[in-house]
Amino acid sequence: MPWAKTPSPTLSSAERAAEPPPGSAALSRAESLAMRFPISMGVLLLCAFFASQQAHADGDPARGEEIYRRCMACHSIEHDLVGPHHAGLFGRKAGSVPDFPYSQAMRNSGIVWGEATLDVFLKNPQARVPGSFMTFAGLPDDGERADVIAYLKEATAIPPQADKN
Repeated sequence: MPWAKTPSPTLSSAERAAEPPPGSAALSRAESLAMRFPISMGVLLLCAFFASQQAHADGDPARGEEIYRRCMACHSIEHDLVGPHHAGLFGRKAGSVPDFPYSQAMRNSGIVWGEATLDVFLKNPQARVPGSFMTFAGLPDDGERADVIAYLKEATAIPPQADKN
């Protein structure tokens, strides 16, 4: 039974007794909905925020491929350049590509490349491995790092094809 602000003259005394007295804390349906709306909006905004954080944490490999082009001045997926190749990167110990001239700091870093170690390293390489030969300033943007890592996971998971020439 909807609550009325004033007793209805057609109600019995028992029904009137069940109604809240005028000025009490009982709310009309409209008032109740109006109070719930901000709560509902808050819940929806929180859900949207956490969904975007999850998407952000996963990264976008297509966007990561675009960002990786900055790395291509020194790195390649398949071949050593100024920096070591990235094929087989995940699970590899830093400084372990055979015949690549790593800094002592990188060889002794104890890093095993994975999502978390790449995230920390790519944010600021010199802060993570002081004395490394890598001169890249880093990717301070969380989204860009997530995107590059997502790209590297895909691109390095497929073994590079040998040159047919």
